[in-house]
Amino acid sequence: MHMKTLLILLVLALATIFALVCVLLTRGRAPSTCQDQPPEQEDTDDGQSLVFADLTPEEMVQVVQYLQGNLGVQLVDASRAKPSDNCIASVDLQVPAKAEVLRFLDGGGARPPREALAVLYFGNQPDPNITEYMVGPLPTPAYHRDVTVQKYGGKVPYHRRPTLAVEYKQIAGFLKSQVFPTAPSFMRQVMEYDGASLAALTAAPRGFQSGDRITWFVLFQNVSGFFVHPVGLEVLVDHSSLDISQWAVSRVFYNGQYYRDMVQLESAYVQGRISVQKVRKAPRDGDFSSMKPRAPSAVLFPLQYEPQGPRYSVRNNHVLFQAWSFAFGMSVNTGLRLFDVRHKGERVAYEISVQEALSVYGSNCPGGMSTRYMDGSFGIGRYTSPLVRGVDCPYLATYLDVHYLAHSQVSRISKSALCIFEQNLGSPLRRHYSNLQSLYYGGLVNSALVVRSIATVGNYDYVWDFIFYQNGAIEGKVQATGYASSSFLHGDGLRYGNRVWEHTLGTIHTHSINYKVDLDVGGVKNSLVAHDMAFEMVRAPWSPEQQIERPRLTKKVLDTEDQAAFRLQSKMPRYIYFAATSKNKWGHQRGYRIQITSFAGDHVPEASSMERAISWARYQLAVTRRKEEEPTSTSIYNQNDPWTPTVTFADFINNETITNEDLVAWITTGFLHIPHSEDIPNTVTVGNSVGFLLRPYNYYDLDPSIYSHDGVFFTSEQDFTACEINPIACLPKTASCLPNFPPFTFDGFQNI
Repeated sequence: MHMKTLLILLVLALATIFALVCVLLTRGRAPSTCQDQPPEQEDTDDGQSLVFADLTPEEMVQVVQYLQGNLGVQLVDASRAKPSDNCIASVDLQVPAKAEVLRFLDGGGARPPREALAVLYFGNQPDPNITEYMVGPLPTPAYHRDVTVQKYGGKVPYHRRPTLAVEYKQIAGFLKSQVFPTAPSFMRQVMEYDGASLAALTAAPRGFQSGDRITWFVLFQNVSGFFVHPVGLEVLVDHSSLDISQWAVSRVFYNGQYYRDMVQLESAYVQGRISVQKVRKAPRDGDFSSMKPRAPSAVLFPLQYEPQGPRYSVRNNHVLFQAWSFAFGMSVNTGLRLFDVRHKGERVAYEISVQEALSVYGSNCPGGMSTRYMDGSFGIGRYTSPLVRGVDCPYLATYLDVHYLAHSQVSRISKSALCIFEQNLGSPLRRHYSNLQSLYYGGLVNSALVVRSIATVGNYDYVWDFIFYQNGAIEGKVQATGYASSSFLHGDGLRYGNRVWEHTLGTIHTHSINYKVDLDVGGVKNSLVAHDMAFEMVRAPWSPEQQIERPRLTKKVLDTEDQAAFRLQSKMPRYIYFAATSKNKWGHQRGYRIQITSFAGDHVPEASSMERAISWARYQLAVTRRKEEEPTSTSIYNQNDPWTPTVTFADFINNETITNEDLVAWITTGFLHIPHSEDIPNTVTVGNSVGFLLRPYNYYDLDPSIYSHDGVFFTSEQDFTACEINPIACLPKTASCLPNFPPFTFDGFQNI
């Protein structure tokens, strides 16, 4: 054998041995699992935040049992109550008065008694009405107080009651058993109705004047995504009587024509006197409205993980994240809310909460043109939906359950309905690359904490976020998705939207979102200050024959509520902030600035008979004195009687002085939505995101994020590959671990 051949064989043998050794050394070795590190700060809350905590299921049981045994009337379970019954509509936490809470949190005072607010419908009595009771102390109730007159100045009329889920079921039964059978030929031949093939969607408000409870119900094919499958039939039901047998049809609409009732429609159809637009029957999956992906899954999308575990902590209803701490809760009516928000140990906001979500629709069909949805009446918190890991929130977020009691005397649980996570936004919070004079790089990753819930109220899904940044800023944001509501396309329908399918008109509508922001900047007493700019013409000091236009700072203290009420489309100072009585190192009043992001459509004309019920939407920003008797900008009772509103926000603004007072900012943000073909099958969040920022303005002596442990800085003279100089250089070592992904679960189809 030739020497050359032997050498080749020897090299191949050595290579084989080396490869085998490598395989043996690495066999069975998996990437190490990421190890959690304890949070940087220990939570020293000591349970104080529980003063804001939602009611527990056990507390709800106690409240219901107490009311059943102490009111002296029979209470029917709201899930099966008739309008003529007495029932418990909802039970929620009654947040104690602010003064009491602050004495407890800051002054060593006694813990305020824990109380519930119960809303009861009394239909089985000579004077039917809605009554609100304060029930306490929890967990073992011993008293109840009727607070209705104290809150609203009188009894709340029964016709204002929000519609219970069971009432919608009763109306559906009325349509199926009493109404549709009166037009058998039309329903069978035109609608192809089989007893279950149509779905009804309510319009609201319900009529034209106080006392009305007359509702248009729009009919759709009962398929997946039915909201975009109108069939052209709408029925106006008078359900004002407490006796269901007295309910009646007031009008019927089909394909542009109005009829007295279904009997008249049937007669016109049989005689060939109506224009029939037969809609192609859709399959159960909805066909074009189906959310089922049209492409198979492929390469996995990017995932976020925490190589050393979460850097935040959640204990009960208290969250700690770097310099931030706050309590959170979920109102059954208004949804997600925050309390006692602190940065670097100092309170900057007492309350930040959603107040209302309003949608005003246009159409040439009666249901669409009369719709002004006030979602708080339906229950933004009640409709908070379970979240899907990896889509609605990052897979490894912290997921929390929400308990509520509404429309039933038994509490319900919405599993994983709130998520909390830290998010690397993929961009710097701040940075600078210096290539002049000295050479260096300094930057800070923009990593923020997000608290999120998603409410599915009918066709729309609202993604509610509160975001906490390392520079002391807070963002409130809402993103809209879900299905666009639609009308049947006929006549001049294109004046009110775009055609998005064969018979489907995507109807123009506005979204308006109202927030309550109770800032306490450097204490409870604040003033409202506006800074802006103006150009001034001056002669150049070094060349007097020349002129310069230079911007200068303008300053104004807004002394009264009238001065601090900014109409929706009016010009507002670009810097407007709550100013403390204290000053920073540089002699400026410490402040927090309000910065609004909004693309709102026009507000309902103030001449409208129902405008006062939604008068908060007149203003992009209104700042008022904080009052316990003005806890919310609206009422759940405004939806069904907007003509005599139970709460009128416009009355909050009465020119009181707001200098060195406890102030509240009422922020309205929103957008105009003209549905288009890309809203099929449903609307995306991109471009449909609005909200506000609360930003420190001379609150600190310098940017507090400079103290973040995430900062990166190195110069041209340093070894920026060394971990002690640049922690990013260590990522191949510190972040090369396998995150522990829990099994995917979803409980969203239970307990519905």
